[in-house]
Amino acid sequence: MNARKVRARVFQTLMIFSLAVSMGVLAWLLISTFIDGIPALDAKLFTNPPSSLPEEAGARPAILATLYIAVLVLLFSVPIGVGTAIYMEEYAKKERWYNRFLEVNIQNLAAVPAIVYGILGLAFIVRGIGVGRVLLAGALILTLVVLPTVIIASREALRAVPDSIRQGGYALGATKWQVISKQVLPASIPGIATGSILALSRAVGETAPLLLIGALTYVAFDPTILGPFTALPVQVYTWVKLPDAGFQQLAAAAIIVLLAIVLGMNAIAIFLRSKFRQKW
Repeated sequence: MNARKVRARVFQTLMIFSLAVSMGVLAWLLISTFIDGIPALDAKLFTNPPSSLPEEAGARPAILATLYIAVLVLLFSVPIGVGTAIYMEEYAKKERWYNRFLEVNIQNLAAVPAIVYGILGLAFIVRGIGVGRVLLAGALILTLVVLPTVIIASREALRAVPDSIRQGGYALGATKWQVISKQVLPASIPGIATGSILALSRAVGETAPLLLIGALTYVAFDPTILGPFTALPVQVYTWVKLPDAGFQQLAAAAIIVLLAIVLGMNAIAIFLRSKFRQKW
């Protein structure tokens, strides 16, 4: 066996070992979370507000706020992201300096940590515009977090549509917008929907930006768009810090709920991609 095959075998062994370790840790975390959380996964978790007594505590305000944030982020990010992607792919002239500037910034913003967006939102949305520490501010900040991902995913979906589709539309006398709206955009919906839902899954699990803008750790009332709020990741963070074993069980149960929401979104993304995928 020569040196190249030995190095390849060693590399393959290390990769398998790394995969086994990571999957083992993930399995251990999931199993321990389900063992601790299943006993506390009852109706009180979904109907009761937080309480100082673990046997009476629930996560209803946090669950509702998380769902509200998800809906608002979807409403804000998808139109802006898809519109930007259409402009960049179908209308923008690459030789213009502002288009190149926009291209570079979209790529860079996708790698910015969420805490940086939290600082930006605190400075310009919460204090600058004066929105305040409300649910709408949290949704706007999380929209900034996922917007570059939505734009990039939408651009890739538009690029996947063969250019022959566009040329065929032009040959039939259609305008540029008619070709985009009637042919290109419908054909790219599976990729756009998948990218948007996966980006939304990230937004639902973010904690740092919400903590930075003051998402409250104790909210005993149902949230409103322009009112104080907490979110499921923040509620988990609060319960985990408490020493009582009952709160630890509640934290594990809330993690299970959050996992169910995220996995449900991922399942919807997989379903949409498989159902509407087109082969060219």
